[in-house]
Amino acid sequence: MDAIIETKELTHLYSAGTPFAHTALQGVDFSAQPGEYLAIIGRTGSGKSTLIQHLNGLLKPTSGQVLFEGTDIFESKERTRQVRCQVGLVFQYPEYQLFEETVYQDIAFGPKNMGLDPDEVDRRVRQSARFVGLEAGVLEKSPFDLSGGQKRRVAIAGVIAMEPRVLVLDEPTAGLDPSGSARILDNIRTYHEEKNACVILVSHSMEEVAREAQRLVVIHRGTIPFSGPPSEVFSHGEELETMGLGVPAMTRVFARLRALGVDVPASVYTVPQAREAVLAALHRGPRKTGLWLCGERKKEPADMEFSAPFAENGMEQASSDEKGAE
Repeated sequence: MDAIIETKELTHLYSAGTPFAHTALQGVDFSAQPGEYLAIIGRTGSGKSTLIQHLNGLLKPTSGQVLFEGTDIFESKERTRQVRCQVGLVFQYPEYQLFEETVYQDIAFGPKNMGLDPDEVDRRVRQSARFVGLEAGVLEKSPFDLSGGQKRRVAIAGVIAMEPRVLVLDEPTAGLDPSGSARILDNIRTYHEEKNACVILVSHSMEEVAREAQRLVVIHRGTIPFSGPPSEVFSHGEELETMGLGVPAMTRVFARLRALGVDVPASVYTVPQAREAVLAALHRGPRKTGLWLCGERKKEPADMEFSAPFAENGMEQASSDEKGAE
């Protein structure tokens, strides 16, 4: 399948030709497929934001290309404008960009600038409000009367209303509490599933990207050292640690179990996967897996039916503890 958006040998220098010149991206080859949900991870200053600002033409490469459906997005001003309607970019803390008198007007700003007729603008406003979980009564309120989480959803709805085929979000859950973060991620997932849009999520949270993304792209010092499914990327735990990223908590737990001689898989990075892995280990038997509880006697096969519920409850408690820690 051909990429919907990609970069070829993308290099970007800030303050080029001055003593303060800094290379933010160096020869980056990046691609995203239609309908894909991928995440870009990297520590602060790694080049994540610089990369995504190239994807809809906010930044122009020092060298290299940015292609949308195989065509350079900078081949003409008209082409760049078209791509900006197809590649929606939600900045970090987008609620600071709200400015209209009502929520409806704020969401409608993008569709109106696309030259759509009033009926189509209205359809898009109401549909995007539904995608982000805003009730109809909220549309006539001032955006400045809403909570922080609601403002964030209004800002995301304003981008979704343009119905981009590629939706790029820079730290969309930054500064939100766990319940607010979960709602935002649910909204993004709904848009991805219903519109079959390509979603590119930028995040610092390893747990977040492990749960949501089909593929991870790691950016480090302006290059991409790793790209692939979460299980593959998180298998490079030591390298990620040296990059200041780390791995999900569950991956660390299972790495420790394996170091202790327990026969469990290494590619575990979410609580549901951990639950399944522990249950499978218990059903194989503690003698084979090395999974013994402290001071536990040898179990007979008849005892095993009690182990699975215990493990399930234990993993549910681990999930609660993990959410509390966040």
